[in-house]
Amino acid sequence: MGNLFKIAIRNLLRYKRRTLLTASLVTLGIVFVLLFVSVTGSFKSMMIGQMTDSMLGHLQVHRKGYLASIDNLPLNLNMKMQTYKKLEGILNQQPEIEAYSPRIKFGGMFSTFVETTNIRLNGVYPDRELKTVPLLPSRVTNGTEKTLEKGEIWIPELMAKSMKVNMGDTVVIIATNQDGSVNGKQFKVAGVLESVTGPGGRDGYVHIEDAMEVLRMEEMEVSEVAIRLKDFGRLYAFTEKLDGLLSGELNKQGKPVFEVHNWEKLSPFYNIAQMIDIMALFIKFMLIAVVLVSIMNVMIMAVYERVREIGTIAAIGTLPGKILSLFILEGLSLGVLGVVAGNILGFIIIAILNLSKMTFSFGRQTGLILSARVAPMDMLVISLIVILISVIASLQPALKASRMEPIKALRHV
Repeated sequence: MGNLFKIAIRNLLRYKRRTLLTASLVTLGIVFVLLFVSVTGSFKSMMIGQMTDSMLGHLQVHRKGYLASIDNLPLNLNMKMQTYKKLEGILNQQPEIEAYSPRIKFGGMFSTFVETTNIRLNGVYPDRELKTVPLLPSRVTNGTEKTLEKGEIWIPELMAKSMKVNMGDTVVIIATNQDGSVNGKQFKVAGVLESVTGPGGRDGYVHIEDAMEVLRMEEMEVSEVAIRLKDFGRLYAFTEKLDGLLSGELNKQGKPVFEVHNWEKLSPFYNIAQMIDIMALFIKFMLIAVVLVSIMNVMIMAVYERVREIGTIAAIGTLPGKILSLFILEGLSLGVLGVVAGNILGFIIIAILNLSKMTFSFGRQTGLILSARVAPMDMLVISLIVILISVIASLQPALKASRMEPIKALRHV
């Protein structure tokens, strides 16, 4: 096999220009794929990070059926204190969790004493919320402090502009509790929240004890618990694990009490992430097509130009299997050459992109620095695909060469 490999390399070097052009085409294909995967992967990771670290958390736990009715913010589907304590006990035992934050979500009326509109509010423990969604303070503008005290409220930017609300203004929140009673409370505007994805959004934040007061709760009820993991890469495994742990908690009807959802089930931007993955898949298919066509073309030409040579080596007793192996090794060598050159060149270009510190925007977030990376597994998969396709592309011309009749081949002009 070693001698066949040397002969294959020697044959490729006989046609230096053609070999170089073909290897260059494969190299460029790999470089473009690596660049596309790294840049789009960077954007996807940044997008996911902005969504999870500024509002959603990595995953959330609700009472069964709450998420299906979340648009109405149903207070009757909140977790009672006893139920929440059970959940808290389970979460405290999970080493994968970095932080978690209970929330009371409710709808109400926002009044400036001149104008009134509706608002969605999140009652939170500020210290626990900021550990669970650490980018939340970066969304607070015009705030003297990046924290939230009792009696204070963070309001969405759209509402602040449309109703001309300024920092320090006094506003009133009016809400209806689960029993239908209406209650109101005055708040001081302590911050204005930029939306993550654009000018829309009507979500504000208050202290969880203020939320309990507005809703006249005798003891805390929790709408959802947002969770942040120490390692985001373990999201799917931990979601499955936590779902299994909580599935054992049943209500009086014998049905599960809790439901677990990761960020993909909670955000419409998961569809954009899927589109990025589909685009990357199509780009890989294009690379496969480029490699297949270019190497097959080279190998067919090599067989056509060396018919008499093939007839000669067959006439002196070279077995068809060795002739087949010779041409497959030539195609394999072309693929390996393109893979090595493409990975090296792609790595250099990605390093240059990172050193240039290119920036882009996502929603209202500007100045996000591009951090292009390719996972070693992605690079390995792309390389193996190219090498495999190189061998497949060589197979048909190699079979043709191995099946030639020596006498007819020697007569070929």
